[in-house]
Amino acid sequence: MSVSVLSPSRLLGDVSGILQAASLLILLLLLIKAVQLYLHRQWLLKALQQFPCPPSHWLFGHIQELQQDQELQRIQKWVETFPSACPHWLWGGKVRVQLYDPDYMKVILGRSDPKSHGSYRFLAPWIGYGLLLLNGQTWFQHRRMLTPAFHYDILKPYVGLMADSVRVMLDKWEELLGQDSPLEVFQHVSLMTLDTIMKCAFSHQGSIQVDRPSDPTEEGSTTEGGGAGEDQEEEAFGFSGYPPLGQSIMVLLSIYGLHHNPKVWPNPEVFDPFRFAPGSAQHSHAFLPFSGGSRNCIGKQFAMNELKVATALTLLRFELLPDPTRIPIPIARLVLKSKNGIHLRLRRLPNPCEDKDQL
Repeated sequence: MSVSVLSPSRLLGDVSGILQAASLLILLLLLIKAVQLYLHRQWLLKALQQFPCPPSHWLFGHIQELQQDQELQRIQKWVETFPSACPHWLWGGKVRVQLYDPDYMKVILGRSDPKSHGSYRFLAPWIGYGLLLLNGQTWFQHRRMLTPAFHYDILKPYVGLMADSVRVMLDKWEELLGQDSPLEVFQHVSLMTLDTIMKCAFSHQGSIQVDRPSDPTEEGSTTEGGGAGEDQEEEAFGFSGYPPLGQSIMVLLSIYGLHHNPKVWPNPEVFDPFRFAPGSAQHSHAFLPFSGGSRNCIGKQFAMNELKVATALTLLRFELLPDPTRIPIPIARLVLKSKNGIHLRLRRLPNPCEDKDQL
């Protein structure tokens, strides 16, 4: 009797041969990929050789530098050592170049390179594809359509609504003065801002501050999404003399790094408002938290109006003193904020001016 062509021994031999061939193919593909990654990393090292950085692991990059809630401290450390720019290796062939030199930043802000979607894509399900996430002609059309709505003359009537929201907040502070304890103001200011936006943008008739009192358990909360904030922007960019690096590298404009750069600002930790005065040596390097160039914040005039109204009305009623026992600890989230809240001691001014007629 002859042996069947489908005998178990024959099948095992065929399967073994297929597995060996597949294993060799997988090893070959892994080897090819490893060579590609190596060559790509070498090309990046050559392209970025003008920008020194701390030693990095060939695979894990600067991951040892990324400690929880220590990003701002790392930026300050690198700014002191590398005062213009510094490559930040994420892993393998992934790198981003942090810039905190005003001349470099002006060049990039003057370009029309698309923003990197790496740090913004998680916002898309929340805010959709508006001015922040769009690029190209679609962004230009949306920007041109919305710009007239933020004209100075259009925003002037909103000042009264802003003042109403601020007064509601200040009245709540009046009620809390008797507790003889520092007041955490972050949540109060957040609700006042939301109140203003609801009134100006959606004609809301009520008051968010009255409908939703601030919750003490939320004070200083840091549950917002992390990591990409501290007033920084990321853009795909190509260096002169090299092909575009958009698929490998993004360029990160660190506003925090710029404002703490001792090369630009002597004694950057010292409060010196005169350094921002027009005509001062550093005035041209002052970046407000609205970025610059063609993609600057479209709502900056609205925000500055609200800031001026809130500051003026607050200082008409109160003297603000810091709480030395709870110094704010800055951390990078979607925006720069305090890890432990913002605690102030309020002192009622004697016979304050009636603020209703001040604006």
